[in-house]
Amino acid sequence: MEPDERALGNAAATVEFEHVTKRYDAGENGPGAVNDLSFVVPAGKICVLVGPSGCGKTTSLKMVNRLIEPTAGRILIDGRDISTEDPIGLRRRIGYVIQQTGLFPHQTIGENIAVVPRLLGWPASRQRERAEELLGIVGLDAARYRDRYPSQLSGGERQRVGVARALAADPPLMLMDEPFGAVDPIVREHLQNELLRVQADLAKTILFVTHDIDEAIKMGDLVAVMQNGGRLAQFAPPAELLARPASEFVARFVGADRGLKRMSLMRVRDLPLHAAVTARPGDDAADALRRITADPFPYLLLVDRSGAPIGWFDEAEIPATGTLSADAAVSMSPLFAPETTLKDALSMLLDNEVQAGIAVDRGGRVLGLVTDGDIAAAARPDGPAARPDAGA
Repeated sequence: MEPDERALGNAAATVEFEHVTKRYDAGENGPGAVNDLSFVVPAGKICVLVGPSGCGKTTSLKMVNRLIEPTAGRILIDGRDISTEDPIGLRRRIGYVIQQTGLFPHQTIGENIAVVPRLLGWPASRQRERAEELLGIVGLDAARYRDRYPSQLSGGERQRVGVARALAADPPLMLMDEPFGAVDPIVREHLQNELLRVQADLAKTILFVTHDIDEAIKMGDLVAVMQNGGRLAQFAPPAELLARPASEFVARFVGADRGLKRMSLMRVRDLPLHAAVTARPGDDAADALRRITADPFPYLLLVDRSGAPIGWFDEAEIPATGTLSADAAVSMSPLFAPETTLKDALSMLLDNEVQAGIAVDRGGRVLGLVTDGDIAAAARPDGPAARPDAGA
C-alpha cells in the first residue's frame, strides 16, 4: 500500500457544522446564503440537504471542501476544523460528484477515475487496478469501458464514472451535488439503487444535495430540510420527518402524501406478522377444519414439506373427512420478501384484489401474514418507526 493511501484511510468521517454562516456582502447584517447552520452527520451515514432553489444547499456543500469559505462558524471533519487545513490536501481527501459529472473529455474513463490517485503519486499499475476495481463496483465492465471516452457513454454511464472517480482514493467523505438530476427518471432510480448498494458495502459518509423530497427520503439516513434564507428548518431521519414535521413549511415541502412516503421507508420485516394456520397435503382434513375454526382468520394455508406456500383453503372448502389435497388449494395471495417495502406490498395486494399477503424468507418458507390493515396502521404518524435501508 502506498503512503498516500495510508494517509487517506478508508474509515468514514464525522462531519459537524457549528453555527455556519455565509454572506456575500461585507455587511454584518446583510442577507445570508446560509444562516447559523448547525448539525452533525455521524460517520458512515448519508445526509441529504434538500429544499427549494436558492436556500443554500450547494453553498453549504461547497463550504465542506472549501470551494467556498464561510463568513462565520466552523466545519469540522472528525473533530478537526477544516479552516486549519491546506485546501488542496483537504479536497484530495474528499470525493466530489456533480450533476454533469465534470469528466475530462480528452481522457479515457480509466484516466478520469485515476485523477486523484495520479496526483497522489500512485504507481501506474495501481491506478489501473483501482480504476478497474471501481468500474466493477459501479456496475460497468472494465474491459468495455476503461479505454472509452466520456462522449462514448450515456448520461447514466457518465454519472456512474463520476461516482467511481469520487471513490478512487477511498475517501472517508463524499460530497454529491444533484448527482442524478440530469438523467431521466428510470435511469435516476437505477443510479439511486446502485449508490445505495455500494454504500451498503463501503459505508462512506455522504453529504448529498437534491431539490427532490422523494429522492431525499429514499437516499438519506438523515435529512436536512433548508428553507429560503439559508436556514435549517428540520434535521431528522426520514421517518421522523414524515411523521412529525417541525413546521408548516416542512409539512408543505414534504407533501400531503406523507403516509405513502412513509410506506416507502418501511419494509415487511418491520411489521409484526400474523401466524398462519398451516397444513400439508395429506394431512387430516377434520383436524385442519378444527384448527381453522378456532382462528380469527378463516383460511388454511397449505404448505409443502419445506414450508413454502402452495395455496389457500377457505373454511367452507375444507372437507369434513379425508385428507387435504394440493389440487384443491387456491393460489391467490402475493408473496412478500422481508425487504419488500410496504408501498410495494400494498400495491401487490390491490393488484391481486386480496386483503392479505404471505411473507416468506429467502428459501421461500412462510414467515407469516401481512394484511392491508397492518400496512395502513404502519403508515399513520403513530405507527411503527420506519427503518431506512440501504438496499432500498
